[in-house]
Amino acid sequence: MLFLRISLLVLLHQLHLSQSYKPVVFMHGVFSSGEKAKHIFQWINESHPGTDTFTVNMYENKKSITNLNKQVTKIGAWMIELMKKYKDGINLICFSQVTLALTKLFPKWVRDNIYEVLYTKGGQKFSVGNIWNDPRHQDRYKEFSEYLAVINNDRTHNRSQEYKSNFAKLKKLVLIGGPDDGVIAPWQSSQFGVFDEKLNVHNMSETSWFKDDLFGLRTLYSRGNVVTCTFPGVHHTFWHSTKPVFDKCILPYLT
Repeated sequence: MLFLRISLLVLLHQLHLSQSYKPVVFMHGVFSSGEKAKHIFQWINESHPGTDTFTVNMYENKKSITNLNKQVTKIGAWMIELMKKYKDGINLICFSQVTLALTKLFPKWVRDNIYEVLYTKGGQKFSVGNIWNDPRHQDRYKEFSEYLAVINNDRTHNRSQEYKSNFAKLKKLVLIGGPDDGVIAPWQSSQFGVFDEKLNVHNMSETSWFKDDLFGLRTLYSRGNVVTCTFPGVHHTFWHSTKPVFDKCILPYLT
């Protein structure tokens, strides 16, 4: 889907070094479920037997369109309780599967007109609206986006520094994507790239997020803790079930 930022994001949240393998938590995407983790969990347990694995079995399938602030409140509380049990940290694998039906049936309409729906108070009641970043309508994005514009610090708010500090606590951020994704546009957005207003692609280092270190991305990068893994030949719906992707882009970072 145009202007959506992330396809497959592997957040490796490791607070301290430990000899044992850290547990792995899988977060599903839009119109998806924890069931999508089955291949990854199988491969993890073949490579690292005994690793504790968990799926976020909340807001699955149709319920995934629930407002993201509501989702974060409930899922965040669950994550906090889980992390209390694992003092050395966890590995978090996140996959985003967006609304394929819209992009397949009405690609031009979605590109040119969907902002009029999503950048309203009504549109922001749904997760798809919460994560929509339209480069040609940045004023409306910053005005109406109650989730993405906030966590990206695209506008200032009273928790801006807190969000930036929390993001910078990540020990490793692995961003996975590729030119044959077929859904995420631009595909580079899976690695924090963006369209400009003329739909030219700017890579991560060229964005205001990075240059101005709006939410801690440049801080993380300067420490050598941001990894980009580009993998051609993989469609969006198969990132979590493609073994070579797991072997190259995920397994080396699971400790």
